[in-house]
Amino acid sequence: MDPTAALPQPQYATHDVTNQPPPLAPYDASDDAALLEGLRREGAEWAEQGIRRLGARAGSAEAQEWGELANRHEPELRSHDRYGNRIDEVDFHPSWHHLMRTAVAEGLAGAAWADDRPGAHVARTAGGLVWGHTESGHGCPTSMTYAAVPALRATPDLAKVYEPLLTSREYDPELRVPTEKPGLLAGMGMTEKQGGSDVRTNTTAATPTSEPGVYTLRGHKWFTSAPMCDVFLVLAQAPGGLSCFLVPRVLPDGSRNAFRIQRLKDKLGNRSNASSEPEFDGTVAWLVGDEGRGVKTIIEMVNCTRLDCVMNSATLMRKTLVEAGHHVRHRSAFGARLVDQPLMRNVLADLALESEAATTLTLRLAGAADRAVRGDEQERAFRRIATAVGKYWVTKRGPAFTAEALECLGGNGYVEDSGMPRHYREAPLLSIWEGSGNVNALDVLRALAREPGAADALFGELARTRGADARLDAAVTRLKSDLAETDQAGARRLVERMALALQASLLVRYAPAAVADAFCATRLGGDWGYAFGTLPAGTGLDPILERALSGGN
Repeated sequence: MDPTAALPQPQYATHDVTNQPPPLAPYDASDDAALLEGLRREGAEWAEQGIRRLGARAGSAEAQEWGELANRHEPELRSHDRYGNRIDEVDFHPSWHHLMRTAVAEGLAGAAWADDRPGAHVARTAGGLVWGHTESGHGCPTSMTYAAVPALRATPDLAKVYEPLLTSREYDPELRVPTEKPGLLAGMGMTEKQGGSDVRTNTTAATPTSEPGVYTLRGHKWFTSAPMCDVFLVLAQAPGGLSCFLVPRVLPDGSRNAFRIQRLKDKLGNRSNASSEPEFDGTVAWLVGDEGRGVKTIIEMVNCTRLDCVMNSATLMRKTLVEAGHHVRHRSAFGARLVDQPLMRNVLADLALESEAATTLTLRLAGAADRAVRGDEQERAFRRIATAVGKYWVTKRGPAFTAEALECLGGNGYVEDSGMPRHYREAPLLSIWEGSGNVNALDVLRALAREPGAADALFGELARTRGADARLDAAVTRLKSDLAETDQAGARRLVERMALALQASLLVRYAPAAVADAFCATRLGGDWGYAFGTLPAGTGLDPILERALSGGN
């Protein structure tokens, strides 16, 4: 007989779990009225069933775990194999490959360029808005692959070879001859340590060979993300000036091109994705576009990736709002559920306004990109200025938004396994990637000064709501006078006002009255504090929250 059997058994009463929310997953990441309405409005209603299917998959427990594991088990550089041969490969956790395989198969890389249906680029953006609920890092190579296609078209002979592979829905992570693979990923190498965004200071040299269009590169790039991609668009100084080149990791004869990864960056966030410093020394490259026209050639790539920065910021906003909403539904304090407490409702409603404005603008920009590809010059001009405006503002709002959403969870949100710290670390990247705030604000001034029709396109868009809201009308009038007076030092203030007017006009046109009125009253009317959760008395919180928090558990 066991002599301890008669002893009192511990009940561990202090470890009973109460007043904690259940796991959010599974949930539907596409259960977002602003997203689905925008998808239909911008011409991709045909994609809704697929977006809903992808949203359910993104919110599944399996996909959510992929995102967590891909960030916990970070990529590792293997510069040499066991025999001492230089290989410059990066190893990833299997979860990274699951995320990538799904993203490519769902058309989130280059597939939209091979889809003739109107709205194909909108559908891709909407797919990113839902699949991004898993994690953000793997969106980098898919974004660059998408963006490489229009730049590569500057040299039709190269596009003929590589475009069908860049638009493929097949993911193959093995490094081998590009033309022998079912699908490719593309990266880009622009910045160098002495210049950053000032790429005209680049010192990487491109030397012509005896073969027309083929060069060798020598130099060191400072921040090249996704070094495991198959091909890269790289800026280097040719005899005729700064030029764009296609650099494959593996050459047509099967040998490794000189692409020496000196180290992987130790980054604040985006840790699932490898970012590197590659060195070129005798690296074989093919000229894309004309010598001396590198910036012009690659700028189309930048416009595409800037749209994805807006998309990814809007995705983080929505994801963290869903997390916050789920928590407050299931958590009680001071005798009531958090979601029923007036001040918490004010915070959530304010976040909901910001999220809807970001999502609506993202899909409008995607619609403009889609129509511009199809030859609409008015939309091309609008896209040129509005994408830079959106990139500046939406990505600037992201860090403050994710911090506030994290705070809704209290101490639970500050703990790593809640996932919220990962989202918070990710948010600042999107303001830095493809040009910091200053670079984008100055780019807006450049578009106004140099791009025919840019200002007219922006004000033409704003004119569609003339007379619908007095606060919006007043903001547009101020904006017109600001254009005549703004210098470089005032660029951020001008672009902020552009962004708010544009978001407000879209909400006035398309969102429910409660959403549009609250946004105009606060962001344009000045009846707002410095922090989220300062909506004025009398704001109709209930319809805003019912619309924003319809999903979840």
